[in-house]
This record gives sequence, C-alpha cells and structure tokens, in this order.
Amino acid sequence: MKILLVEDEPKVAAFLHKGLTEQTHTVDIASDGLLGLRLALVNGYDLVILDNLLPGLSGIEVCRRIRESLSSVPILMLTALGETDDKIRGLDAGADDYLVKPFAFQELLARIRALTRRHQEAPGTAGVVLRLADLTLDPVTKIVQRAGQAIQLTAREFALLEFLLRNKGRVVSRVDILEQVWETSFDTGSNVIDVYINFLRKKIDRDFTPKLIHTLVGMGYTMKEE
Repeated sequence: MKILLVEDEPKVAAFLHKGLTEQTHTVDIASDGLLGLRLALVNGYDLVILDNLLPGLSGIEVCRRIRESLSSVPILMLTALGETDDKIRGLDAGADDYLVKPFAFQELLARIRALTRRHQEAPGTAGVVLRLADLTLDPVTKIVQRAGQAIQLTAREFALLEFLLRNKGRVVSRVDILEQVWETSFDTGSNVIDVYINFLRKKIDRDFTPKLIHTLVGMGYTMKEE
C-alpha cells in the first residue's frame, strides 16, 4: 500500500515510517501541511495519515482540500487533541477515522486495515470485474477466466485471488493475507499461504503467459505482468 504520512514531529514520523515500511507499505513523509497537500494531490496514494497540528496549513484544512479534489482516498487523522469537538471537526472536514496520541502501533495497523476494507467494499467497487492481463475475476458471479478459459477455484482460492487482484502491483505480506483472507492471525510460521499460492499458480499461471503471481523473498507476493 502506498501511504502519505503528514507529520511534523520527526521522532513520530521516523517511528511510523519504520513500522509501516516493515509491514511492506511504501511511505512518503511530509513535515508540513502545504507539502502534504501538494503530495496528496499530485501522487496517487491508497491512504493519507494526517496529523492535525501542522505548520503551514492545519490538518483540518489539508483534509478539507484533499477531500474536495479526491473524494475517495481514505484519510486517517492523528492528533494529541482528544476532545469530542476536535474529533467532530476532523470528521466533518472529511476524515474517515481519528486516532488520538499516544496510541499503540498495533491499533494504528488495525485502523488501517479497517479503512482499507471499507474502501474496497464501498458501493461501486465491490461488483467491478477485476482484470490483469487476460485474467478476469467477477466478484458477483464468482466467475474467473484466463484467456477466455474458465478457471475453477475453491472458495478460499477465489478469496485469495480476489485479494491479490484488488492489490495488484502492490506487495502483500503473509500477515496481510492471513488477516484479510483467513481473518485470523495464527502462527505465521505455517506454510498454508505458500500452499494456496501454489494452488493458484497451477490453475492460473502454469499453462498461460505471462506469469502473474510473483514471490518477493522475505516480503510477500504481488500480482503483475512480467
């Protein structure tokens, strides 16, 4: 996932950048509101994490201006201001969620996962046919085809392929897959993910070109054309 972090406290920014990149996210940092707004409007981000108290332009104003131009990008606001009125102002400006400092990093990750799910399941996106090269997946009819040939998948294989396609071009870790597809966080030392990836490769890659499922050693998997 490509994330924009707008945070003016260097230690906080460095801590979040380290933690998020370890989760295989790509993170750009802006240390003031004006730069954050400019990056948000120029680059395509999957999520904006936005501090409220920023130099140059307040987080509330940055959020409002982003929302005026980019209606769907998820925005998570971070702030030391925990009063109800402050939260209401952030949400009214267009933020999707609000997290008060100090917070546990695991809670931030949980909020990010929830925002991602809501964004992917938003009206107008859930039923869109997913495509990559000559592979198609219809979330409504549950039909998968490669080069016009029907591919028969189990329910779990279908869920895994749908998740990979919705994140095509991005690296997803085994933990991401476990939490989003299996909806669990059991022992990540298990090889269940590798087994199902191999099942998919046999069905959608083995007899076709180009290969679409790729392994990044020590990082996870991605779907893209070679």
